[in-house]
Amino acid sequence: MTLLDLVLFLPLIGFLLLLLVPKNNPQASRMGALIISLLIFVASLGLLAPYWFASPTGLQFETSVSWIDYPPIRYHVGLDGLSLWLVLLSTLLTPICVLVSWKSIDHRIKEFFAFLILLEFGLIGVFIALDLFLFFTFWEISLVPMYFLIGIWGHERRIYAAVKFFLYTMVGSMLMLTAIIYLYNKAGTFDYSDIVSQIQTGRLTFDPHIQMLLFLGFFIAFAIKVPLFPLHTWLPDAHVEAPTAGSIMLASVMLKMGTYGLVRYCLPLFPGAAHASAPWVAGLAICGILYGALVALVQPNMKKLVAYSSVSHLGFVVLGIFSFTQQGLDGAVYQMLNHGISTGALFMLVGFMYERRHSLEIAAYGGVATPAPQLATVFLITTLASIGLPVLNNFIGEYLVLQGAAQANFTWVVFAALGVIFSACYMLWLYQRAFYGKASESVSHHMTDLGGREWAAILPLLILMVWMGTFTQTFLPSISAQNARILQQTQPARALAEANR
Repeated sequence: MTLLDLVLFLPLIGFLLLLLVPKNNPQASRMGALIISLLIFVASLGLLAPYWFASPTGLQFETSVSWIDYPPIRYHVGLDGLSLWLVLLSTLLTPICVLVSWKSIDHRIKEFFAFLILLEFGLIGVFIALDLFLFFTFWEISLVPMYFLIGIWGHERRIYAAVKFFLYTMVGSMLMLTAIIYLYNKAGTFDYSDIVSQIQTGRLTFDPHIQMLLFLGFFIAFAIKVPLFPLHTWLPDAHVEAPTAGSIMLASVMLKMGTYGLVRYCLPLFPGAAHASAPWVAGLAICGILYGALVALVQPNMKKLVAYSSVSHLGFVVLGIFSFTQQGLDGAVYQMLNHGISTGALFMLVGFMYERRHSLEIAAYGGVATPAPQLATVFLITTLASIGLPVLNNFIGEYLVLQGAAQANFTWVVFAALGVIFSACYMLWLYQRAFYGKASESVSHHMTDLGGREWAAILPLLILMVWMGTFTQTFLPSISAQNARILQQTQPARALAEANR
C-alpha cells in the first residue's frame, strides 16, 4: 500500500466511523469529521514530496492490482502533475467545509458530515483512477453524496435542484459508459495507460466517425459536469439550493471533474476527434464566457450571480484546453485550481452573510462594511482575485489561457477577453450594492463581523489567493511537465487534422 492508497481510503474509513457516532451527540459528529478531514489533509501533503524534491517524469505512488477477473478490471491508481493539485484541493476544502457547516447545519448532523467525507472519497478516486471502469465507479460514487447534500440540507426548492442535478449527470454518465464499453471491446482492457499506449503505437485505431462518436460520449458527460454552455442550466439551481458546504465542494472541486476529464481522457484517447472539434468547442466556451458574464450582471440573487460567474470562468478553462498549446493548457489547469480557491471563498462568504441576514437577495443588504469591516475586507480581496487582479491567483490562469488561445486563433481572444471586462463589472457592482452605502437598522443589527471559526475557514484560501498569484513556480512546473506529455500524445492527430482542413 502506498501513501496515495491511504489518502484514498481514509475518507471511506472516516465515513464508516461517523456512521457509528450516536445521533444524540452532534458535537462528536462535528469533531469527528474535523479530525478525520484534517488527518486526510495532513496525509495528502506527503504526496508533494516527489514533486518538491525531484522532477518525476512518470506516475508516482502507483498501485495496480487485479480487482475483478472477468472482465479484467484492475484497481489501478497513480498520481501525476495533473491530478496532484486537484487531490490536494479536495483534501484542503473538506475540513474547511466542516468548519463552515459547524453551526449552519442543525439537523441530521451525523449524516451530513458522513456524506461530506464520502464525497471526498469519490472526488479523490476520480482524480487518481487509471482504469476506465474504476474511474466510472468513482464518478458515480461522487454523485450520490452531493445529491443528498442538496436534497436534504438545501433550501426551499432543494428536491427540484437535486433531481435536476442527478438527471443531467446520469444522462452524461450513460453516454460515457457506452463509450467505455466500446473501448474495452476494441482494446481488450479497461486500463487507461494500456489503451493510450495502443493508440500511440497504432495497435488500436478507430474509423474517424467512430472516434468522433466515442469522443462525444466522453465529451458530453464532461461538458455537463463543467458545465459548458448550453448544458449549464442545472448549475444555478443546484448552487442556490445547496447548503454552503455543498456549494463550495460543487464549485471548487466537483466541476473540475469535467475539465479534468477533458484533459485526461478526451485529448489522449481521441486526439483526432478532439482536434477536429476544437473550433466548435472553443465557440461554445466563448459563448459560455459571455453568456455567463452577461446573465451574472442582472442577477438579484448573490448565489446565482456567483454560479453564473462559474459558467463564465470555466469557459476560459475549456478554451485553454482546446487551444492545444502549452500555455493554453497550463493556464487551463492552473485556472481549475484558481477557480476552486476564489469561487469557493465567494460561496463561503455569501454563506456567512446568509447565516446572519437569512437572505440571498442583494437588495436585502447595503452598507455591510460599516458593521462588519473585516468581512468587507475579505470579500473585497476575494472579489479582486475573482476578477483577475494582478498579484492574485486568477490573473495568471486567465493570462496564460488568453495567450495560448491567441496562438491558436486570435479571434477567439478578442471575444473571450470581453468576459474579463464583464467579470469586473458584475463583481464590483455586487460589492458596491452589498457593502457600500448607509446600513439600514436591520443590516446593522444582524451583520456581525467574522468570528474565530470563520477566520480559520477563510484564511487558508486568502493566503492561497496571494501565493498562487505570486509564487506560481510552486505549482506550474509539475503541471507543465504533464501537459507537455498530453500534447505530445496528440501531435500526430494535430498534423493530420491540419492537413485535412
